[in-house]
Amino acid sequence: MIKEIATPKLKNPVFIAAWPGMGEVAYRSALFLREVLGCKLFAKLEAHQLFKPAAVAVEKGIISIPAVPAGFFYYYKSKNANDIILFLGEAQPPLEYAELLSVAIINFIKKYNAKKIFTFAAKPEAIDHKGKSKAWVAATHNELLKSFEKLGLKILKEGQISGLNGIIIGIAKKKGIKGACILSEIPFYTVQIENPKATGNILGIISKYLKLNLDVSSIVKRGKFIEEEIDKLITYLKGDTSSSMPTPLNDEDIDKIKKDLAAYTKLPHSVRKKIEGLFKEAKKDITIANNLKSELDQWNVYKEYEDKFLDLFRKKGKGKQTQ
Repeated sequence: MIKEIATPKLKNPVFIAAWPGMGEVAYRSALFLREVLGCKLFAKLEAHQLFKPAAVAVEKGIISIPAVPAGFFYYYKSKNANDIILFLGEAQPPLEYAELLSVAIINFIKKYNAKKIFTFAAKPEAIDHKGKSKAWVAATHNELLKSFEKLGLKILKEGQISGLNGIIIGIAKKKGIKGACILSEIPFYTVQIENPKATGNILGIISKYLKLNLDVSSIVKRGKFIEEEIDKLITYLKGDTSSSMPTPLNDEDIDKIKKDLAAYTKLPHSVRKKIEGLFKEAKKDITIANNLKSELDQWNVYKEYEDKFLDLFRKKGKGKQTQ
């Protein structure tokens, strides 16, 4: 299930795991960490037995079985604090397999003597998208709760954390590993829209806790931009300029917002640099285009680069015709 590509020597690593979820909060937070810290890939998780296709993919009329979602383990060696093992899962399996997958992951990171695990999640609330996003925490032990409480987080005294971002913490506790889930509030009517404010909130917290000194200014700027765009779009879609309070959006509204915002995606400098590097590599070796497309999709910026991406193939085609 888990194949090691390398075996890094790590010092008291903490483990951070994330899967896609509401507001893209957990996944985007981990993705930002991977890019900004320059984390290196060292293992891959493939669980074909856990992911059964529920549909076929159709592209230009051609049917195919979709690729099985994978998970990737990265590591970061710190000079001043704990090393980090970072896991990014492309998708969550059906709920009945969540415990099995969690056990496999926890058993793997125990080999590297990881003592703590952290996950991130969104907490939908009846708040305005321009209001302050509060952060919450639930943990396996009181000492962790107190540590995060000192950083200004509220304790989630009761409730549930659904999906793998919660279940894996429970499995970790059974296996003797301390852990916590950090949650950031998002408006309930925007659960399907990327929420940079919540992402930046979580990144700021984990940065302080792990002494990472992260610069999240690009996330903060993107959050402000999205707030303004949602304001404009809600006014336009609802045709009501008299009310300052947003009303719940339907699926069509959300799709329009996502498409409009995708055209204005702002990226961390390191990610922009990586994408440009992949374009240069793809010009020399077209097989790199698969990696490039995956990167563009992860950051929701394919539309921004679509013409440039398609040019890679047009130029290759022209080259073949003249030979």
